[in-house]
Amino acid sequence: MARNLYSAFLELLPAKPLQIATVTAIDGDIARLALPGGGVLTARGVGQRVIGAEVFVRDGVIEGDAPADMPLVQVEI
Repeated sequence: MARNLYSAFLELLPAKPLQIATVTAIDGDIARLALPGGGVLTARGVGQRVIGAEVFVRDGVIEGDAPADMPLVQVEI
């Protein structure tokens, strides 16, 4: 049975992770986010969020608000 090699290669790659981040700056619909490990990224989809808000982000898009009062546990592997 014939199989597309590119599709097989894409199946080997991991899915985009859902991350939690803090909004540090807003410019229109673009936000600068700080990750718990110290990383910084830019994402679109700010909506009505304000600086300091905790958000869920995946692949450069803010997907929703993250609970601000939950403890954060970071595990390094």
